[in-house]
Amino acid sequence: MKALRRWSINHARGLSSVYRTFERLAPHLAPLSKWLGSNTLEAIVLPVERAAKQAFFNCQMCGQCGLSVTGMACPTGCAKGMRNGPCGGVRANGHCEVQPERRCTWVDATEGDARMLAGHTATWSQRAAPRDYRLSGKSTWMPIIAPMLPKGPPPLPVAARAASSSPASAPAYANEPANRFETLCRERSRFIVTVEIAPPDSADPLSLLKRAAVFRGLADAINITDGAGANCHMSSTAASAVLLSAGYMPISQFSCRDRNRIALQGDVLGAAALGIRNVLCLTGDDVSQGDHAGAKPVFDLDSVNLLHTLRGMRERGEYASGRKLEHAPRLFLGASANPFVPPFAERIGNLQRKVDAGAQFIQTQFCFDLDLLEQFMHEVRARELHKRAAIIVGVGVLSTAKALRWMADHVPGVNVPASVTERIGAASDQRLEGKRFCIETIRRIRDIEGVAGVHLMGYKNEEVLAEIIVESGLCAPIREPAPVA
Repeated sequence: MKALRRWSINHARGLSSVYRTFERLAPHLAPLSKWLGSNTLEAIVLPVERAAKQAFFNCQMCGQCGLSVTGMACPTGCAKGMRNGPCGGVRANGHCEVQPERRCTWVDATEGDARMLAGHTATWSQRAAPRDYRLSGKSTWMPIIAPMLPKGPPPLPVAARAASSSPASAPAYANEPANRFETLCRERSRFIVTVEIAPPDSADPLSLLKRAAVFRGLADAINITDGAGANCHMSSTAASAVLLSAGYMPISQFSCRDRNRIALQGDVLGAAALGIRNVLCLTGDDVSQGDHAGAKPVFDLDSVNLLHTLRGMRERGEYASGRKLEHAPRLFLGASANPFVPPFAERIGNLQRKVDAGAQFIQTQFCFDLDLLEQFMHEVRARELHKRAAIIVGVGVLSTAKALRWMADHVPGVNVPASVTERIGAASDQRLEGKRFCIETIRRIRDIEGVAGVHLMGYKNEEVLAEIIVESGLCAPIREPAPVA
């Protein structure tokens, strides 16, 4: 099986030609469908299609085949169900975050796409709509052979059709003012500073407020993680609401790992009702690496799907099902990017799909390799994506070279060059050297055209991050309301 799949990637161009030929010739079999009956013909075609696709492409028969535009690598083979490009956790050797023994599906897709010499990024973006699981197990050949068969998803239930046919009203958020983080991202009046805090393992919000207080007047917004590393904490929505009530500007993260599209839409709508406008859409980390390794991952959507869905709620005032909302939420949508892990050639396409789907700001993974960032930003500028979304580069600090090596070895998606760990490891005061390196990195990032700001990360290392903000010259007067007692 593996040999056949490898052969398919190596011969993606030829197989694509075979597919196009089949699409031209298949309609000539329509009379056979009329003679045998479509059900009988499908009973013959479906087993052949399933066997061939599983052998050559590891196909899971999603009923929405896109092999000809994903380099002859089936996206349903992805352990996270990514349908719009790779996640940010691809390992340095190009292998899967969840299943380290196998290559990332999207590494294969990128390789196959290059062999096809086609450049299918624009076509991949058409998969922004979520997967329709009602089509699972159905043939994608039959609608080509017999075009009279439905090609799209089954029709909506009567109740949903009635709701979606009601007159559309202008988005209710139209007259609501933008918050200061959104304004900064749109106007780029100065370099943006965001920081990240993990919610507490407590029902008492005081520890969260204490850690946030370190950044008062120093940060434009505070990210609240959503089960980072697949570890359980207070919910991002609740923690964001606590910060908002205390006068801070939160960015609430929403991960696709733990919830399906119903729960995600409901949670975002609830967050908007609490006044939370800034939403960072993430696919999520591998469950097996967290503190509930036996939990079942969901991954109903990927981050592009989630962006597309939330944009529909905001701009069309409707759920993914087409049912209308009474009051559309005002949302400022963001996504993540990781220019520092393979497949490097696909990272810019993945970013473009996120921006096309609705991302208005982008926060990257830790940047320890400025050369890779420079290359990435060169492509960003070439596509003018920095004009459509604020690019905020992730930076951070760990206490020792040992901690850096551990993160590089155990946290998929983090790339720490050996030169960095060697420099910090050779210092007499490693903590101080790590801080210096972070400050140097920030100063160099500020000189890169198209970068709108930096995002500082460091688990329970708030004091040092605050010092870095000041000492790197990032600190600017930020007037914030006084804390709520």
